[in-house]
Amino acid sequence: QVQLVESGGGLAQTGGSLSLSCAARLSILSFRALEWHRQAPGKVCELVAKLTSDGRTIYADFVEDRFTISRDVAKNIVALQMNRLKPEDTAVYYCNALLGCQTYWGQGTQVSVSS
Repeated sequence: QVQLVESGGGLAQTGGSLSLSCAARLSILSFRALEWHRQAPGKVCELVAKLTSDGRTIYADFVEDRFTISRDVAKNIVALQMNRLKPEDTAVYYCNALLGCQTYWGQGTQVSVSS
């Protein structure tokens, strides 16, 4: 069983920054991709950022160069640095990992951005 544990959510002001972290109990090099998704109340779950096993990054259009996904192989952590936050970034953020045809999800961490 792959376990993912997020941390780092919280409250930020518009224009502020938050850093999310997701720790895996498995070498993150085992995964073909690591992702962050988010879901705001009443809205669908949407992809925020993706990091492939070969190091490529993909971001949703709404990120607009404000977020950075990265990994620490030694610590088995995938992180999401979020800068210039907006109220519309308020959501529960989930990390997930793709292993073969399986997708594993963390429990989510709340991010709230005040205007």
